[in-house]
Amino acid sequence: MAGGRVFMDVVREHNCTLLPVDSEHNAVFQCIAGAEVADIENIVLTASGGPFRETPVAELEDVAPAQAIAHPNWVMGPKISVDSATMMNKGLEIMEAAWLFNLTSEQVRVMIHPQSLVHALVTLRDGSTMAHLGPPDMRVAIAHALFYPHRRETGVTALDLEACPALSWAPPEPGRYPCLELARQVMESGGQAPIILNAANEVAVEGFLAERIRFTQIAVVVEESLQGVSGAEAQSIEEVLAIDRDARERARAVMKSL
Repeated sequence: MAGGRVFMDVVREHNCTLLPVDSEHNAVFQCIAGAEVADIENIVLTASGGPFRETPVAELEDVAPAQAIAHPNWVMGPKISVDSATMMNKGLEIMEAAWLFNLTSEQVRVMIHPQSLVHALVTLRDGSTMAHLGPPDMRVAIAHALFYPHRRETGVTALDLEACPALSWAPPEPGRYPCLELARQVMESGGQAPIILNAANEVAVEGFLAERIRFTQIAVVVEESLQGVSGAEAQSIEEVLAIDRDARERARAVMKSL
């Protein structure tokens, strides 16, 4: 995502088949199943909404790190669990999806799906929608990428449709997930902004986990770190890393000022 163009240029240069491992992107890859980019109307990346999906927004300022890392469906590390709570993870994923599948920002959508059983959907121009369903277990996506184009046993139990809960959907509530909104803005502006967004978020989440800033200040650190960003796009990995380093210093300075 941070160096999307640099990375994808190498993929195209070597005519590679890029196999995504993240569950949502792997699900999109499987749903596309050989369809041309021109056939894709849009894709939907699903999100659980995190542990604060129904928490009153006014109460988010006082949530503790232990609450933020208590993901309702997935077992993950602290950083990605906080990203799920802020939905920054989904913001990063929409940018990754645009690069991976050569889509515009308008073609990549996000829907809250609390059950985490549908990992992605792809709507094609003929009106059909393909969905990838499975338990919230990374072994499926990892095995698919490792053994592609073959399938292997993973130890994961398939969905029992008779015991499957009703599936529900909702768009992200405006104002509840400012990090997702920032990522959408950055996706559309491009340039160096995605690199800075990613770096500043990592610094801010680290600060939150260390209890140096509040949960709601994660988005503040990221937004202020993005102020005055140049539109020039990085042309090499070295340039990406240099921008990343500068962004981290800027984010640390912002965090100290809060």
